[in-house]
Amino acid sequence: MSATFLPYGRQAIDESDIEAVAEVLRGDWLTTGPAVDAFDAAFAEAVGARHSVSCSNGTAALHLALAALGVKEGDTCVVPAITFMATANAARYCGAEVAFADVDPDTGLMTPETLDAALARAEGTARVVLPVHLAGQCGALDELAHAATLAGAVLVEDASHAAGSFYRGEPVGNGRYSAAATFSFHPVKTIAAGEGGAVTTNDDAVAARLRLLRSHGIERDPARHRRQEGEPWWHEMHALGWNYRLSDIHAALAHSQLKRLPAFIERRQALARAYDTALQDLPDTVRPLARTRACNPCLHLYPVRIDFEAAGRSRSAVMDRLRAHGIGTQVHYIPVNEQPYYQDRYGRQDLPGARRYYERTLSLPLFVGMADDDPQRVVDRLAQVLGL
Repeated sequence: MSATFLPYGRQAIDESDIEAVAEVLRGDWLTTGPAVDAFDAAFAEAVGARHSVSCSNGTAALHLALAALGVKEGDTCVVPAITFMATANAARYCGAEVAFADVDPDTGLMTPETLDAALARAEGTARVVLPVHLAGQCGALDELAHAATLAGAVLVEDASHAAGSFYRGEPVGNGRYSAAATFSFHPVKTIAAGEGGAVTTNDDAVAARLRLLRSHGIERDPARHRRQEGEPWWHEMHALGWNYRLSDIHAALAHSQLKRLPAFIERRQALARAYDTALQDLPDTVRPLARTRACNPCLHLYPVRIDFEAAGRSRSAVMDRLRAHGIGTQVHYIPVNEQPYYQDRYGRQDLPGARRYYERTLSLPLFVGMADDDPQRVVDRLAQVLGL
């Protein structure tokens, strides 16, 4: 694949995926059918959680998780400044406020120290802490959970990047440190559903609430109806929910992809090692993402830290020249606290770790369809573009 354009990420679809979707298309259920339940059961087993509740996308997963936990107006959710804006937006959908935590400038992750500072700013209103597993890598979940508990809050892991990652030898999403974990199955993620998401939890009541809210708050179980009419069409709306269901078409694709997760993990880790090796020959002005000790990540992204000022090149110029060489890159992410909506709401905030991380980050291509020599090719071109 070295002669073709390398995007920063893309899906890996094979004939087994196509056949899985075709089987649904030949059947009776395109939505609200058995493929959804089958995927939910398989994903829960894969991450070691009691429940997995799938939904339409990763943003919906975040919203559902917070809503199922009862987050409301008057509450505060702590969110790292380096993330996709959906992490913060989900809190606002519930009427809660957002306290932005600074991050380690070399990992982009919330730390126990930056969490403590954000909790202090929340002044006792923190209800949920949302650590983001940026690029697929976890921070100190045990320490973050302890700090959240002391503040009267719970952890909800934004694991949108982290399907296939492990923390202290256990799968991310198993609920050891959190009330829930949310996942995304967007095409560039490790598992693709086209669009899709899931929430995992070990709490039976939270799982029941998730299932209720993802389908308009409608209850169809006669045993749970407040009114017994005896009509087979009877249903009751018990909460104000949303149409966040995953279709059987998307669930079939995600389930097929899940069966290949071990191979995806192995391939992504091999490509990441190839990048790590290739980058060793470059000066310290270009470094890979710093790694945390307790996490064995299946990287969704491969961010590097580049001192663009020292190289005398702007990031946009580097990206343009790499694209001319057939290499796509992206920036993950602009600090969310600097988005106009959040600046208008909370004013300007000084989060130097997030600013430093953002100024240097650039995501290089990483997807399972890359050739063995593609990481070296990318690093060679990057060095050339930077004049190294």
